[in-house]
This record gives sequence, structure tokens and C-alpha cells, in this order.
Amino acid sequence: MRELVSTPNPGKMTRDPVPAETQMRMPKPALACISHHSITAQDAEERSEKREVRSEKREVLSTRSSILISSAFAFLCVLCGEKSGLALLAAEGASPYFAITVVDADTGRGVPLVELRTVNEIRCFTDSNGVVAFDEPGLMNQKVFFYVQSDGYEFPKDGFGCRGVALEVKPGGSATLKLNRLNIAERLYRITGQGIYRDSLLVGQPLPIRQPLLNAQVLGQDSVQTAEYRGKLYWFWGDTHKPSYPLGHFGTAGATSPLPPSRGREGGGGGPGLDPAKGIELAYFTDDAGFSRPMCNVPGEGMKWLDGLVMVPDETGAERLVAHFARMKTLDQALERGWVIFSDKTETFELLASWPLDEPRWPCSQAFRHRVGEQDYVYFAWPFPYVRVKADVKAIKDPHAYEAFTPLMPGSRYVKGQAKLERSPNRQLIWDWKADTGFITQPQQKELLDAGQLESSEVKFKFVDVEARRPVFAHAGSVAFNPYRKRWIMLFDAEWARPSILGEVYYAEAEAPEGPWLQAQKIVTHAKYSFYNVKHHLLFDQEGGRIIYFEGTYTKMFTDIAVPTPRYEYNQIMYRLDLAHPRLKMPAGK
Repeated sequence: MRELVSTPNPGKMTRDPVPAETQMRMPKPALACISHHSITAQDAEERSEKREVRSEKREVLSTRSSILISSAFAFLCVLCGEKSGLALLAAEGASPYFAITVVDADTGRGVPLVELRTVNEIRCFTDSNGVVAFDEPGLMNQKVFFYVQSDGYEFPKDGFGCRGVALEVKPGGSATLKLNRLNIAERLYRITGQGIYRDSLLVGQPLPIRQPLLNAQVLGQDSVQTAEYRGKLYWFWGDTHKPSYPLGHFGTAGATSPLPPSRGREGGGGGPGLDPAKGIELAYFTDDAGFSRPMCNVPGEGMKWLDGLVMVPDETGAERLVAHFARMKTLDQALERGWVIFSDKTETFELLASWPLDEPRWPCSQAFRHRVGEQDYVYFAWPFPYVRVKADVKAIKDPHAYEAFTPLMPGSRYVKGQAKLERSPNRQLIWDWKADTGFITQPQQKELLDAGQLESSEVKFKFVDVEARRPVFAHAGSVAFNPYRKRWIMLFDAEWARPSILGEVYYAEAEAPEGPWLQAQKIVTHAKYSFYNVKHHLLFDQEGGRIIYFEGTYTKMFTDIAVPTPRYEYNQIMYRLDLAHPRLKMPAGK
């Protein structure tokens, strides 16, 4: 091929024609490339720009390919248990991700559920290790500002009042951010749902559980009940979401996990399970498709919810797992209530007894056992322990065996404006356990106070926030005796407590299960989100009850949130509370 030669027109360059014999030997594509034997400077510039665009596209495709390969390799490493492979991913320059880890400034532990938001509103949320794997095309290899926000935690303001930081974002690089914890309790990890350790896997960090991405196809779960049974910890949840359709199942989901190394506050006799500070290894009951299957085998339509889960002896003395059930048409309309019993053969709950829907002492929420004299009872905390029954299967299924802790006249029910209170001849209000009598709730006590039927000193359930000095109305929670505080303690979520409708968690103490429950202190806030049906995991207590663990349902339900939190929405989150925390202002135990 001959060299380019100049022509009189300085804006053009030409080629001599290709000799005919050469054309005959050249492939047609090559011949086509040089058939237009003149090119302008503008054409050359345009072609150069096109080459640059093609180069950029190749770079993006190469980056994406690296991401896919790295992600697939990381996932295979998890499946095969190849920690060395994960370490290789984390090597300098080997990962396409910029790893941002957000930690608690006090403990150094990663904080889940922290939002990192760019100036152009890209929102990322830390996983259960406090990690975000950032790989946004167009924002790599430069300085990027991230707003940092998480309910109950705080990032320092800069000179302009912005709570955030600018980071040099580079593939394979990393940064650690420290948050000040405002909550007294410490957020630990997400228990259920998809992508619990997604970002940690992508950047090659160690993973504490065997199913870090998706377990039994579960995307979301509502409200937990747990009990120790047959040498394992059994877990049950309400409505459960799946990837393949917006409606999962509504028949109660179930799983088991190994007992923790130290079984609760007494220590010793533990199992092979993880330290609850690290995580929970859930093994779900699944159907043939691998999705969590319904566990409540009560016939009939409707959502089937369980609560009051407890282990009690049957007529032979064998310990059986039983629960109160509600077959619901809507969130507040029941079609049927009663009791179910767990079948070891079918691994489902079978109908034990159906109750009248107007029974005033129906048990609900979290159950606990307590011995009074020579008699064992099961108490049901909603969150106050209004109702109890003897701790055996025969009594549990009989609605007439239940007692209510109430000031109402024996045999009566609460009717607003017509309530009859039992008083002694000297007008002293008689709070006691009474058969065939309805209990009164905290809002109903307020109605009696407002009506002048109760004096403030006669109230058993009247929470006041010890810091804000305003009333607190409890929604649901757990009650247990705590040997470290030497008192009965309650963990509950509050209704209409500022700043959320149903997202504030409180801690309270009393001398007895029946109270009086008068003061409470906020330990967790979810500013605009809901966090309800709080469950204290008694088996996880450590250091003689000084360290306790609890979880709740994190969801946008009952809020005006338009965009839910990705992956965290409608799932369970674990918290830990140190009862020796210097900011806990409850009176010392006796």
C-alpha cells in the first residue's frame, strides 16, 4: 500500500489508487475500508472521538465483567467455604468495589442500616457488617460526597452543617466512617430477608452465617415467636414474602437454630449455635420448591397468625409446644381463635381447641412461665401481663381456666362509661387475679382516670418517659425476671411516641410481673419507620443477665414513608442492650 501524498488542498489528504493486482488479492472487507481514498481533517477528528467512545464502552464492559466475575467468584467461595478466595478478592486492586465500612465509634463494630447518599440521590444502605460495596459507573476514581444518616446514630456536621464526608472513590479502595450512637441499645444485624451480608460478600469480608444472601427464598417476615424445644430453638413468624410474587404465604413460617453456646443467663448447657452477638443460623421448614412453607395447619381461609408460644406438659408429663392462633380476615377482624399444638410427626401446628370470639381473656403476644408458690403459670404479656393460666395443656385449651389481673368486679367486663370496679369496704381498689373477668388495658385505665373512677395512685400500668416526662403508651413487648437487675423488666414498642408512630422502643422495670409499671426509658428510635412486636430473647442473655438481646419488625407499615428501605423492609433486626449502660436511668435493682 502506497504512502499518503500531499495535495494542493491543505484540508484533504489522498491516497494513490490501489493497483488492480493488489485489489484482486485483498479480502473484500479490507478493500471496502480503503475504497473511500480521501479523508478530511474533520473526518479524522470524528473517527478519533468514536474510537474514544468505543474505548470508554470497552472499559465499562470490562469493569462490569470484572464485577460479575468477582461476584460469582465470591459467591462460589462462600458456597465452598474458601476463605482464602475471599481474602484474595480483598487484595489491593483485585476488587472493582470501593468498600465503605461504617462502625460504632464506641465499640468499633459495623453498624447495619446506615444510609449513604450521594449528591445526586444515589442511596446505599450498609449490610449487617456495616459495609457498602460502591461501584457506581461515572463516579469511580474521583472524590465523591456521601451524606451519612441512620436512626439512633449521628455523623458529625461539617462547616456547612452537612452530615457527611467526601471520599476518594477507587476500585479496590476502602474507607471507614465512625458514627456516634444516640441509642442506648446497639443495632447488631438483620436476621431475615435477602442480602443480609450482600456487600460484605462483594468486597470479600468474612461472613458469619452460611446463608448470607437468601435463605429459603424469604424476602420478608413479620413478628417473631420463639421457644426452646427438643434441643433446638424454634422460630415462627407471620406473613412471609418471596421473590417470585408480591404475595408469599400467610400461614406462619418456621425455622430452627442450634442453641447458643451459653443457654441464657445461667450459663452452661449450651449448644453448637453461634454467639448471638454474631448471628443466627436459621434452618427453615420448606416446601418442594425450597420456599418457606406454612406451619399452621388449621383449616379455613384467612391469614393464620401465632402468638403466646410456650412449652407446657401434657397429661402424660411430656413437654409440648403450643401456641394461641388467630385466623384473620383483615388486620383487625378475626374469623377464629383458639389453640394449636405442634406435631413432631408432621412438623406443623394442629388444631387443639377453638375458642369463642368474644372470650375476654384471650391470650396473646409473648408468653413466659412463672412459679407462684407451688403452682406454675403461663403469663401473656401484651406487653403488660394481664392474663395467666396454669402451665399445662389441659388448662391452656380451656378458656374458663384463665384469670385476668384486673380491678373490675368479678364476672364483669370493661364497658366504657359503665365499668364496675371492685373496692373494699374502706374504698381501697382491689387489683387481683380473677376468673371469668375481663382485664383493662392501659388506654382503658386512662379513660377511668379521666372519668374520675380511678385515682392516679391506684394505676398499675401508667408509663411516663423518664427523660421527656410525658406519657408513653405501650403497644407490644416482652416481660421477664432479670437476675442482674433483680427486678422484672419489660421491653416494648410504644404507640404514638415521638418522633415515630410505632418505632420507639422502651425499657422498664417493676417489682412484680403485675407491676406497678410506672417509668420507662427510650433505648431505640426509628424516626419515621415502624419497629413493632419487640421480642426479648431470654436464651441469649449473657453475663448473668447484664447483656440482653431483642428483635422487632422493621417496616414502613403505619407510616407515610413513600420509598421503603431496600432489603431491610418488613424484616427482623436484632439489637443488644447492656443493662449497666451509664445512660440507663432506671432505679437500681434491690
